[in-house]
Amino acid sequence: MVTVCETWHLKAEYADRALELMQEMDDLVGPQAHEDPAWSGHASFFQSQADPGTVLMMYAWRSVPDHQSLAASEQDLLADFHAKYCTAPRDITYYTELPVDVDHDDDHDHHHEPERGTHG
Repeated sequence: MVTVCETWHLKAEYADRALELMQEMDDLVGPQAHEDPAWSGHASFFQSQADPGTVLMMYAWRSVPDHQSLAASEQDLLADFHAKYCTAPRDITYYTELPVDVDHDDDHDHHHEPERGTHG
């Protein structure tokens, strides 16, 4: 299992329509991806606060070769979308999850409200 991270580069004039455009892109390629036996779950989308034209799309896939095959088959489907809305084609990077133990057995209350000082 790998985590796929796609970086989308929207043109500045379309950054305020990122949600709408990522939905349009998903409508183009989603049905084919969901039918692929290597599909491993829905994607999450994240828009950069520093650069609203940059959108990350992250999701799990069975393997890098399986995903590379899918990505190649999507090129024609995405050609017009890239040309109209993007400054460059999407970048695709693959990650392996590290099994870091984030559950700690301690007495710390990690979910408390911070104390607020009074100013006088």
